[in-house]
Amino acid sequence: MENFRFNAYTEMLFGKGQIEKLPEVLKRYGKNILLAYGGGSIKKNGLYDTIQKLLKDFNIVELSGIEPNPRIETVRRGVELCRKNKVDVILAVGGGSTIDCSKVIGAGYYYAGDAWDLVKNPAKIGEVLPIVTVLTMAATGSEMNRNAVISKMDTNEKLGTGSPKMIPQTSILDPEYLYTLPAIQTAAGCADIMSHIFEQYFNKTTDAFVQDKFAEGLLQTCIKYCPVALKEPKNYEARANIMWASSMALNGLLGSGKAGAWTCHPIEHELSAFYDITHGVGLAILTPSWMRYILSDVTVDKFVNVWHLEQKEDKFALANEAIDATEKFFKACGIPMTLTELGIDKANFEKMAKAAVEHGALEYAYVSLNAEDVYKILEMSL
Repeated sequence: MENFRFNAYTEMLFGKGQIEKLPEVLKRYGKNILLAYGGGSIKKNGLYDTIQKLLKDFNIVELSGIEPNPRIETVRRGVELCRKNKVDVILAVGGGSTIDCSKVIGAGYYYAGDAWDLVKNPAKIGEVLPIVTVLTMAATGSEMNRNAVISKMDTNEKLGTGSPKMIPQTSILDPEYLYTLPAIQTAAGCADIMSHIFEQYFNKTTDAFVQDKFAEGLLQTCIKYCPVALKEPKNYEARANIMWASSMALNGLLGSGKAGAWTCHPIEHELSAFYDITHGVGLAILTPSWMRYILSDVTVDKFVNVWHLEQKEDKFALANEAIDATEKFFKACGIPMTLTELGIDKANFEKMAKAAVEHGALEYAYVSLNAEDVYKILEMSL
């Protein structure tokens, strides 16, 4: 295990009714608030009205319409609103897209140049406005980490950036806010959580036993509770466990002491950059293909610890059974499991494969991949 520093300092207010503490949290930073949210679901479920009542003594300026794959144009609009209204703190109400967008807005507020510079070069990120979140979807873990992903659709770029300064100060997690999610968002969110875990679990570092056992437990949490949440949307136990698994999957806990690049995320980012698809859906489609492609004598033992399958002498047969179980799980959750179902063909595979290797440093992944490898994985996913 390599040396590491682990510091998860976000104040997590978890459970029913924690929204009542929002005024107390925000007043630490000032009176001027940017309220950032997405397509308006918070108005349908009553959360918007609750926040307006709680924050009646604050000055609120709104940034609405943040996209599922947040765009740099929206970031720029948010930066302008913050500067014009002398915003003290950003309140991101939504899922990972809203929170990611808010993080880069917070960094862009202090940056003299264009905010896209901060996406392409995280080293340019300096001070960041305080971020407070109210989570309405369990998926990305953005409520407890330093990361953000922003899209620039005119150049087909979807890139990750990050800074410790972008970690939210406080996040409010009420599992009841997940009750009204469409089933596909619940399923895609769980696929995203599981992919975050896979990216850190399938790693060249072999002696991080604690991290691997955390990872296996979180995967089994998703496997147990995603079907329950789909069948019983208001099952608090299921929603609570999925929500907490999301935060734990990408707050640094599982990746501490491990080195190397991720694999499926950089490939999926290219899919989203060209086709603007749901991130978790793209990850679910790619994952079994990637697993089959990299299965070898070196990797086979990593596939056998999660599904509680009957042991076999043939490790490869067992590993393939586990990969099949993963694919069947995603499909049973209602996720389309081929790129063809999304209307995607080979037209851009060559460009996407090249960009995934370039942006994702895939030569340093669990199994090193070049553009030809990525092309084949995409082809297997059709």
